[in-house]
Amino acid sequence: MTTNAAEPEVLRYTAFSSTPDGGNPAGLVLDASGLDDAGMLGIAAGLGYSESAFLTAPPEGLGGEEGRAYSIRYFSPKAEVPFCGHATVAAAVALAERIGPGELVFATRAGTVPVTVAEEGGAFRATLTSVEPHVEEVTDADLGEALAALDWPAADLDPAFPPRIAFAGARHLVLAAATRARLAELAYDYARLEALMHRLDLTTVQLVWRESATLFHVRDPFPVGGVVEDPATGAAAAAFGAYARELGLVPADAVLTLRQGEDLGRPGELTVTLRAGDPRVRVGGSGTRIG
Repeated sequence: MTTNAAEPEVLRYTAFSSTPDGGNPAGLVLDASGLDDAGMLGIAAGLGYSESAFLTAPPEGLGGEEGRAYSIRYFSPKAEVPFCGHATVAAAVALAERIGPGELVFATRAGTVPVTVAEEGGAFRATLTSVEPHVEEVTDADLGEALAALDWPAADLDPAFPPRIAFAGARHLVLAAATRARLAELAYDYARLEALMHRLDLTTVQLVWRESATLFHVRDPFPVGGVVEDPATGAAAAAFGAYARELGLVPADAVLTLRQGEDLGRPGELTVTLRAGDPRVRVGGSGTRIG
């Protein structure tokens, strides 16, 4: 419900694609000051996208240039989530169309997330900088339950990529497939995986296949958000970058390309940048309005 009579303007943008039919759609309310939690959740549920973002005035002391700093909250169709990369990119592109490219600062439940928006060839590209990440081990029992829910034999995992839980604003279980064919076959037990993810406080499961040294294909089941699969997942990309660096799978200075959404017919591309001496992860991509 809203706290005033005026209905907020709800925008639709896609992130990590320069065309409306690619990437991951997000709902955006650039002025959500008239919405309470139920109103935000209702808009997110009505849109049915994996997440929608709601912007309000920044908290005191956030920093950033006046008029370019915001509080931002993210709702899936089922619940609020602490951080969402694709909706952040979408919001940054939408703002750049209105106030121009440059630096933005967002206060999220996970922490402060700066975003740089640049204009390239007449289009905008946004790059977010994650909160400080961390990586933790997953128990054999929890890994076994995840594989059972996915119907993935353990032998189909890539032994070069040990399963881990990675965080860069939200928690994601990282599992690597040994082949592209294994990654392409995704028909999981929705209720069983959802229950495990709630118990481990996971936002998605980040399924990965490595094509080359810096090119990865990824998929993200998202049953806890009420969505079978997320088409392009910026928060998981940030978590994966932290994971790959910590396990020595990529150099400390690296630029990785993640391709996602191809198996859903919504191809998108995420750029993950790692910098030696900076634990944070940068995730960038293009975005455009839908409709």
